[in-house]
Amino acid sequence: MAVRNSVRQLRMRRGAGLEDGMMGVALLAGAANVIMQLGRPGVGYGVMESRVESGRIDKHPIKRARTTFTYLAVASMGTDEQKKAFRRAVNGAHAQVYSTDDSPLSYNAFDKDLQLWVAACLYKGGVDVYRTFIGEMDDETADLHYAQGMSLGTTLQVPPEMWPADRAAFDRYWQESLHQIHIDDAIREYLYPIAASRIRGVRLPARMQQASDNVNLLITTGFLPQRFRDEMRLPWDPQRQRRFDRLMKVIGTVNNAMPRFVRQFPFNVLLRDLDWRIKTGRPLV
Repeated sequence: MAVRNSVRQLRMRRGAGLEDGMMGVALLAGAANVIMQLGRPGVGYGVMESRVESGRIDKHPIKRARTTFTYLAVASMGTDEQKKAFRRAVNGAHAQVYSTDDSPLSYNAFDKDLQLWVAACLYKGGVDVYRTFIGEMDDETADLHYAQGMSLGTTLQVPPEMWPADRAAFDRYWQESLHQIHIDDAIREYLYPIAASRIRGVRLPARMQQASDNVNLLITTGFLPQRFRDEMRLPWDPQRQRRFDRLMKVIGTVNNAMPRFVRQFPFNVLLRDLDWRIKTGRPLV
């Protein structure tokens, strides 16, 4: 049965859903997911040339992170009212994101194909986080997770019929989409500080900066599929893979020992913050 035709039945079953991947440790995969999304040139240049100053990740990383993580929380765990409010706010920002005569290619933030790609990256990133910190899913759990993953696109403009019908269809879509990935020198230069989790305006002593870069690049590159590592020219080998696996195992052990409400921070808090912003009339994005 196609996944989109069985969402209601799947949600009635016991088992892990999309919200179970909404853990604080998922933030470790955030930079990798940004790289995956911006690997599509239309998304990459749309973000790099964005006229929405307050939403630029290179200039306002904390605010941009809050917006992105709130979107994930809303799409995964939010009410219909929260989704409608956040959709309106994001649409207002997206209305300002489109190519100009000086852009190297044509793009528009309302392009449903690009939005589908972003949603697909978020879904795939969620699967990787789940696999890393919780474990492999059985088929029933994977189907539930995939069915709920549709909301990552439909919370914006992606119509349900555009979401691949089932996990096999998604895998085909993903493999075909990899042919459209290209990170040129300009986007690579833009993304490298994000890959290294550098904060704009913060300068560390050289040795501390190098140590920080090494750890952050290990984590970011570890969460990237090989195609994106190659496009970013980030080295990877069995030794780095073992270091990444050991680090994630330690972090996962600590994470699993925490109470659920602690594991879900900051996503649970961001939903409360969203309600407060809606109530008080403050900007949502």
